[in-house]
Amino acid sequence: MVTAVSAAPLTVRPRRRAALGWIGLALALLLVGLVGTTLVYGGWTQKDALDPESPAPDGTRALVRILQQQGVTVTVARDRAAAERALTDRDATLVLRDAPMLSDATLTALADRARDVVLIEPRSRTLDVLLKGSSLGGFANDRAAAPGCELPAPRTAGTARTGELMIPGAGVTGCYPVDGEYGLLSTETSDGRTVTALDGSATMTNTTLPLDGNAALAIGVLARTDAVVWYVPSLTDSDAGSTPRTIGDLTPPWVTPGIVLLLLSAVVAAIWRGRRFGPLVTERLPVMVRANETTEGRARLYAASGDAAHALDELRRATRTRLVRRLGLAAHTPAEQVADAVADRLGADRGAIRGILLTDSPTTDRDLVAASDRLRDLETSVHAAFATERTTR
Repeated sequence: MVTAVSAAPLTVRPRRRAALGWIGLALALLLVGLVGTTLVYGGWTQKDALDPESPAPDGTRALVRILQQQGVTVTVARDRAAAERALTDRDATLVLRDAPMLSDATLTALADRARDVVLIEPRSRTLDVLLKGSSLGGFANDRAAAPGCELPAPRTAGTARTGELMIPGAGVTGCYPVDGEYGLLSTETSDGRTVTALDGSATMTNTTLPLDGNAALAIGVLARTDAVVWYVPSLTDSDAGSTPRTIGDLTPPWVTPGIVLLLLSAVVAAIWRGRRFGPLVTERLPVMVRANETTEGRARLYAASGDAAHALDELRRATRTRLVRRLGLAAHTPAEQVADAVADRLGADRGAIRGILLTDSPTTDRDLVAASDRLRDLETSVHAAFATERTTR
């Protein structure tokens, strides 16, 4: 009774420790998850490049603060409806990033609501629609350039960074020329509105704003009115019917059923092949294999392959190993020297001994048997020579 009572706690304690370990691990994972969730969703959100509220190096919050200090009201609109409301009944400058989800008509209608439009992430389609057929050019690798035009903002700013270059369309003024292309394009419409395009990543971000005349150029372009509407496009702003087509829309109707059929066939084939192998057989390790079984197995492989030369090489190797020990030679003595030592011991021809131990090449099973007999006779002769030396007179 005493033994049974005392053994119970010994079996319970390891289980209790294991349970406590798993509970501790679960609590640690829960704590890490809570901390990660707090960091991701607890008031901190990753902003995109050129975002007016981002303090990151590629954000533009510094420019927004400078504009506000200049008395300019900056409204951040994160969807098209908010941008349209902010542009209603007042003269404002629309800061527009690339908006591929908007159709040409919607893009033009949104620009018509603003007094001025500034494209800070120009793309070929936007340039073609709003700047009379202009297009993208090369890239100046953020090289500083002189204004090269008479527009007020570039002339006041002086030298500034260019970044992405553009090719002006008909009636469009180009500034900051680099190799025949321009870092800033500007045009005035028939109703007096101004549309300007420049690479905001090279001139307006928190990192590039202090360089050269970038700050003066950005303020001169954006502060032409007392209000700025900074539109950050959203995927939900896409026009009805302009949603990009998915892969399912672009492929024929039979593709999806065909893929499903192939997957089902693969699963059935895997189950079929798996059942053919049968259940797994467990075997306790280590497995002991007798030496004679290994030898017989190798002999069967040599016989099946018909490789008489390889089989003879194995016989020769074993014979040389025994002769080395018998002659008292080093374990790594070359085979030629072993053959010469045997010839000297027996007083036989070295060429004949080398033929037996090294060079003879059997081609048939009969030759292999004859060669093995010669090896046996040679080894017997060496043993007999040593036995004769030990005979007392």
